[in-house]
Amino acid sequence: MFRKLAAGLWLAAASDAALAQDLVPAAGDSGDTAWILVCSALVLLMCLPGLGLFYGGLVRAKNFLSVLIQVAAVAGLASVLWVIVGYTLAFGETTGGVLGNGRAWMLISLGPVRSGLTIPESTFVLFQMTFAAITPALMVGAWVDRARFGWVMAFTAIWGLLVYAPVAHWIWGGGWLAHLGALDFAGGIVVHTTAGVSALIVALLLGRRQGFPTASLLPHAPGMTMLGAMLLWVGWFGFNGGSALTATDDAASAIIATHTAAAVAALMWVLIEKIKFGKPTTVGFATGAIAGLATITPAAGFVSPGAAILFGALGAIVCFWAITLVKNRLRIDDSLDVFAVHGVGGMLGSVLLALFLSVDLGGTGYAEGMGMARMLAVQVAAVGAVALFSAIVTALIALAVSLFIPMRVSAEEEVEGLDQTSHGERGWMFD
Repeated sequence: MFRKLAAGLWLAAASDAALAQDLVPAAGDSGDTAWILVCSALVLLMCLPGLGLFYGGLVRAKNFLSVLIQVAAVAGLASVLWVIVGYTLAFGETTGGVLGNGRAWMLISLGPVRSGLTIPESTFVLFQMTFAAITPALMVGAWVDRARFGWVMAFTAIWGLLVYAPVAHWIWGGGWLAHLGALDFAGGIVVHTTAGVSALIVALLLGRRQGFPTASLLPHAPGMTMLGAMLLWVGWFGFNGGSALTATDDAASAIIATHTAAAVAALMWVLIEKIKFGKPTTVGFATGAIAGLATITPAAGFVSPGAAILFGALGAIVCFWAITLVKNRLRIDDSLDVFAVHGVGGMLGSVLLALFLSVDLGGTGYAEGMGMARMLAVQVAAVGAVALFSAIVTALIALAVSLFIPMRVSAEEEVEGLDQTSHGERGWMFD
């Protein structure tokens, strides 16, 4: 009798243990894991080849290859540094801190499942690696035609560790801004504000291209830019949809908002062009789509599709005005409008998020004790703190690296083109 009772208790305990393992799989949820792996590929597609084609078509033919190699090499170097030290700085555990701890140097101490999620930590590392790769690559657009390749590589390597990783920790890694209640669904602050503000600082330090703003520095392949924008648009589904970190309605809602904002912004941009210049352009459509995508990114998983329409429309109007301000009035040669589109769009969306998070406006609602006014103050403070930090640290890094590697190519090299003078190649062979 006692043996039967003992055996029954053992079987019950074994059954409970098996049930617990089924509820929390040691390797995470396979559906969520598969989705984030796909999203990782989509985000990498945004950078390679999407961003390369988008930027490459906007420059003159003599600098096409220099843009491609800078985007690709910066992304490659950022990925290697992410494995060595970047991940642990951004996502090592702290409570309200500035940097993560060093538990995952060289990724040697990853858990079977990322804490608080249903995916393996290795999957989380991979997804976040693609963000760390594309963020410094975005800045390439600010210094095309004139930056020295060696300086670009050294600057972006240090920037990724001293600007991107800390800010990622502040908001996504449980750092001090997260404890204040700041929100950033997919990178309006972490990606677009850091890259946009830093790009503006580098453009100021580097100086204008020869001929700017009087000479006509027209894109050599607008069709290529349009194709690049299309790849970015599709890849952005992984950027924002993947940031839900689960294959649920959260991901679908984020993708709907993303697509809606991009569509509205692209259409709004060509409407502005039609009214202002008489003709809509492919470059305008592409730029408008990117402005809408950057604007919705911080809020994609928090706001309604109706709000996404407004995000897209405002993103196009404000970013169009920002380009005019930066280039025509301030005469700053942010060559491919990194600050005016990515920076301004990301900051605008981060602030609008505070308003449209309200349940009354279709949002997911505020955290306990956080109303609209307080949320707005937190978001503005977060954007301001990150923008100021990015500007100061970027200037220090850029100037420090320039003590060893000149920032800019010579005037003769700039005239001949960086494809030939920096890389010994030509993108196109014309008779």
